[in-house]
Amino acid sequence: MSSINTNVAAMTALRSLTATNQALTQTQSRISSGLRVATASDNAAYWSIATTMRSDKSSLSTVQDALGLGAAVIDVAYTALDEAKNIVTKIKDKLVAAAQPGLDRGKIQTEIGELQAQLSGMAASATLQGQNWLSVDSSAAGYNATKQVVSSISRAGGSVSVQTISINTSSMVLFDTNAAANGILDSSRNATTGVVDAAGTFTVGSLNISALTDSTADMAILDGYIKGADRAITEMAAGATGLGAAKARIDIQQSFVTSLMDAIEGGISQLVDADMNEESTRLQALQVKQQLGIQALSIANSSSQSILSLFR
Repeated sequence: MSSINTNVAAMTALRSLTATNQALTQTQSRISSGLRVATASDNAAYWSIATTMRSDKSSLSTVQDALGLGAAVIDVAYTALDEAKNIVTKIKDKLVAAAQPGLDRGKIQTEIGELQAQLSGMAASATLQGQNWLSVDSSAAGYNATKQVVSSISRAGGSVSVQTISINTSSMVLFDTNAAANGILDSSRNATTGVVDAAGTFTVGSLNISALTDSTADMAILDGYIKGADRAITEMAAGATGLGAAKARIDIQQSFVTSLMDAIEGGISQLVDADMNEESTRLQALQVKQQLGIQALSIANSSSQSILSLFR
């Protein structure tokens, strides 16, 4: 039946053209944004997963910053500790030289005193972002010899936890103002063996040889000083070794976090990124389909004109 009220062919052509235009709009949006899942309405599940992954990637970026800061603090402490070890080596050399009878030990002490002052100043200045691992006050409220460096985050069961790298700094402290727990250079040492001893008679950071003579007793004291300086060097080397191991671990973790971020980015891409080759091909097909749809609608609209011939 031919009707001038209802043009079924035109309605069908219009629905087809509308669907083509919607698909064309979606394809153009994907091409312009590069995303096939840009909003939750595009694919709720993929969008939700991708949003969580982006959040984790952003957190890992912050972890990278924390690792970089931790590495910088370690570098500062290691540099100061290594230089302090070299200075104590010089003090030891001066003490060995002072063992020669007849030398003016007062002048040698002047040099040692300057080196000791340098040690104190160096330890105090080994600070970054308010953290100093070499010159501390272990009696201060909240003090903890074990330092934490944020290393990563993990997600389990929908909850996120922060992972850290622990660094025990107790073996590398040079000066500690807490009388009950001194550092390497201000710990009392045994006058005979040079080992740390609460009942000791000297510290490497404050020993003084200016009053020593060539007597047997004074030479024994000087020998204890030399042994004490030598043990301090060994202790500082052990502390530097700990710092070096921590720095190596942080370097490995930084590389891992970078790789993990790349992997997450790749996973997000698989979920939401548009295949530009596919989308460009679809765009061309839809443009042709749109043109054909317009033609079909035009033909359907013109079909009703044939009814006029029946009334001529």
